[in-house]
Amino acid sequence: MSQQFIIAPETIIQAYTLGIFPMAASKDAKEIQFFQPEVRGIIPLENPRIPKKLQRLLKKQPFVIQWNQNFPAVIDGCAAPRSDTNETWINPTIRRLYISLHMLGFAHSVEVYQEENLIGGLYGVAIGGAFFGESMFSRVSNASKIALCHLMARLKYGNFKLLDAQFVSDHLIQFGVQPLKKEEFQKKLENAINNDSGLKLEVPETTVLYSLLHDNKVTS
Repeated sequence: MSQQFIIAPETIIQAYTLGIFPMAASKDAKEIQFFQPEVRGIIPLENPRIPKKLQRLLKKQPFVIQWNQNFPAVIDGCAAPRSDTNETWINPTIRRLYISLHMLGFAHSVEVYQEENLIGGLYGVAIGGAFFGESMFSRVSNASKIALCHLMARLKYGNFKLLDAQFVSDHLIQFGVQPLKKEEFQKKLENAINNDSGLKLEVPETTVLYSLLHDNKVTS
């Protein structure tokens, strides 16, 4: 019988600081792998891009936004089968590790509620002034996009320097995702993780969102 190595949450944190992140090949994979892409996708926080239609929706505040109220439910939502595929890279080991990171104060969830029902959200890891986005899900149209906008707003409000999206995807192009070569990403990462930043979760969501949409003009 082959012996499986137990990966500690601290190992994941160390990997992030080096520009490396974990994934499983599938939900049934017994092990996880570590990746460091040659081209990395980042979402700029200096001049955030939010489509005009989404800006109008945000101003209406159609959903209730919470942080870290039900992290396991968010990661389970991200791991659930999608309409276009049944595959997921979140296996039991990934789930265990990120719940542990959440309990240690590194992993955070943005949760979108409608009539007290969790309808979307995302989760990721914060280290210094860097936030590493991991996955998002949506059960109602625009729910995950709303979660991402609130994440961008709070990161900008909290003086974060880097929002790592891992890869450049068609879904994120509307938010201005940019490709960075590994060497460029490493420089931004080193600067970000040593920056004095904070999520400032004591500040109301409406205040943070207003700062993004009004005090700092976003592009569309």
